[in-house]
Amino acid sequence: MLIATDLELRVGPRLLLEPTTFRVAAGDRIGLVGRNGAGKTTMTKVLAGEGPPTGGTVTSSGSIGYLPQDPRTGDLEVLARDRILSARGIDEALRGMREAEKKMASADTKTRNKGVRAYARWEERLHVLGGYAAESEAASISSSLGLPDKVLGQPLRTLSGGQRRRIELARILFSGADTLLLDEPTNHLDADSIVWLRDFLKSHQGGLIVISHDVDLVEHVVNKVFYLDANRSVIDVYNMGWKLYLEQREADERRRRRELANAEKQADTLRKQADRFRAKASKARAAQQMLNRADRILDGVQGVRKSDKVAKLRFPDPAPSGRTPLMAEGLSKSYGSLEIFAGVDLAIDRGSRVVILGLNGAGKTTLLRLLAGVETPDTGRVVPGHGLKMGYYAQEHETLDVGRSVLENMMSAAPDLPEVEARRTLGSFLFTGDDVDKPAGVLSGGEKTRLALATLVVSSANVLLLDEPTNNLDPASREEILAALRNYKGAIVLVTHDEGAVDALQPERVILLPDGVEDVWNAEFEDLVSLA
Repeated sequence: MLIATDLELRVGPRLLLEPTTFRVAAGDRIGLVGRNGAGKTTMTKVLAGEGPPTGGTVTSSGSIGYLPQDPRTGDLEVLARDRILSARGIDEALRGMREAEKKMASADTKTRNKGVRAYARWEERLHVLGGYAAESEAASISSSLGLPDKVLGQPLRTLSGGQRRRIELARILFSGADTLLLDEPTNHLDADSIVWLRDFLKSHQGGLIVISHDVDLVEHVVNKVFYLDANRSVIDVYNMGWKLYLEQREADERRRRRELANAEKQADTLRKQADRFRAKASKARAAQQMLNRADRILDGVQGVRKSDKVAKLRFPDPAPSGRTPLMAEGLSKSYGSLEIFAGVDLAIDRGSRVVILGLNGAGKTTLLRLLAGVETPDTGRVVPGHGLKMGYYAQEHETLDVGRSVLENMMSAAPDLPEVEARRTLGSFLFTGDDVDKPAGVLSGGEKTRLALATLVVSSANVLLLDEPTNNLDPASREEILAALRNYKGAIVLVTHDEGAVDALQPERVILLPDGVEDVWNAEFEDLVSLA
């Protein structure tokens, strides 16, 4: 269904994948894994036809459904329901029928007759595309992904980033594409939606490549693993499920270590013997042969896989502030006729820990955007306290200027920071050498996450607003984030579906949306985190 022939991938001068050939057949459910920055997102973009390969070709014998990490749609005035239905062209048929109905209501006979004929044509087209049963199918998929009817009736511009991403996921699943390429599909999904998605993907009859740091998803869904090795620029293929892959990978590492130790022992023996022979001119040729043999032995074994590098993260020492550096009074927000929340009051004290909980669409991201000054409330106001210095991590990475380089984004976040210090900090976040000159727009989701977090590190913020900070991160990088949460001395307001992030934060208070009720944190709220 999808064939890559001699596929080569580079970002600038950096080789991500040496020429490689592979195929994705019907029934293949492939987990594409590798550390952040290894090239997983770049590879899926190329396979989807969204970008050119450096070398080689990609051919497909069927349709492809591609979910990027940061989906963008052109027309934000389109209704969410029509965006989903457009995957099969049903939106066009329905619009045609609506236009025809207007003509059918005309007092002019000629116009009315044209409307009748047009309606019949569009109704036939709708029938060919699956009819009203297809509409019902789209609604069912949407509901399973946490998108109720009231959301489907809203223009895309009124929806949160998480809701728009779920709209794109619903559209792709509804499309019936032969091959699905999904980059972190569980981002912004609650626990029930993730379970439903797991079952949907397990039953998919076509090909599937999924990038996901959700261990439960890959464990239950994938039957083959592609490991993109950033150190060797190759793909290791494991024709097995996730648990067996982990066991096989560990066995491979043990075998490599044994083979390398044996090869080094043999090579060392040959080199020592060559050193003894080299003293005699009559044995110089034999000595050289032994050295050549030692080199061939070492070349013939695979080295032990290098450990993946991990970003080193420590949130900044907070700048001094008053007792309550951030307050809000009577905040409300609506999009069109859809009220998100109303009457929200809060006071963020110095060093406090606050979690915002609520079901998808309750306004968690919107509240953070209001507090950060990215959006304006319909009513109420945000009141900065004495010495407030705020740092905002946006789940859609809106704080990054995608047209500027990695280094330029860092310098904008801390204009007084010496460039050498900015480069040092970026290096600790795995941006080294030419990486700092790359435009932020070409970074993968994980790399954007690392860059956005790096800008917080140099900010000296005393209040951090964090919206899903562990999304897109590999397990090792996620652990770095959790350690940073535990050790940060300033105030944190956190939105997350990650129970581990809440455990690390050790919150004192919780704000429940859409009602805006504030309560003291207790263990009863823990069960709501993954569902929120």
